[in-house]
Amino acid sequence: MANSPDTVANAATTDPAAPSFERALAELEGIVAAMEAGQMPLQESLDAYRRGMELLCQCRATLDAAEQQIRVLEGGELRDFDPARGAATDNPEG
Repeated sequence: MANSPDTVANAATTDPAAPSFERALAELEGIVAAMEAGQMPLQESLDAYRRGMELLCQCRATLDAAEQQIRVLEGGELRDFDPARGAATDNPEG
């Protein structure tokens, strides 16, 4: 039975053997490039798609966790980032 995206995301965030965000993203980009080239046999394409979905869920879960940490640090409000100041502005996201 196939794993749901939530199941994969939860496993990815709790699995100590899961690759770092940067490695997962790099692997995902490689899979996308290989699939876009259109030279993979069907079964290999399906396997690559499955792996890509796992990596996508892991990356999203990592980004969601980082966003939650930012919300906690900002007192529950997500603020716009001002690159000139290098910090969040006082304008909460509406």
